[in-house]
Amino acid sequence: MVFVPAAFHLQSNDEKCEYDKHINSPDDKDYIEFLGRLVYPLAKLLSEGAQGLDFGCGPGPAVATMLAKFGVLVENYDQFYTDNKCFIGKHYDFVIATEVVEHFRDPQAEYARIWHCLKPGGTLGLMTKLVIDCDRFARWHYKNDPTHISFHSMDTLNYLAALWGAEFTVLAADAFLFRKPLASLG
Repeated sequence: MVFVPAAFHLQSNDEKCEYDKHINSPDDKDYIEFLGRLVYPLAKLLSEGAQGLDFGCGPGPAVATMLAKFGVLVENYDQFYTDNKCFIGKHYDFVIATEVVEHFRDPQAEYARIWHCLKPGGTLGLMTKLVIDCDRFARWHYKNDPTHISFHSMDTLNYLAALWGAEFTVLAADAFLFRKPLASLG
């Protein structure tokens, strides 16, 4: 993982100003198509009535809107737009985090929090761009977003899968599933 030192992290109000520039609406068909690379394969794994959490949902409930068509219920959480801590003490059939893990200031703590929210046998869906190598990273536009401070690689994701004992599936170059073991304690 490539991580930006805390001294270079934006202050919260500046960070939110950056997010406010994004247009991530459930009415934007290009955005829905983008999310679909993770959301639709995840939906195939879920039963009607499944309950999940969109961790880092942003200002518009796009994932919740998409999954509602499958009879799936989604609670929304976002530290800037829906800071209701709805997930505390709850366990979900799935957690989805689209384009949010690159913003983690404390990845270890955030991943522990998310993983703990999953029921045994539950699925974590992540969507983020990956670091390929040092040369490409130097020229990568993705690193230029001042809110991007945690850059994952395939090694990072394999490490997480091993740490959790999870079944790991690559859906696309930026879309991944982790299945929590049925006998999981954490």
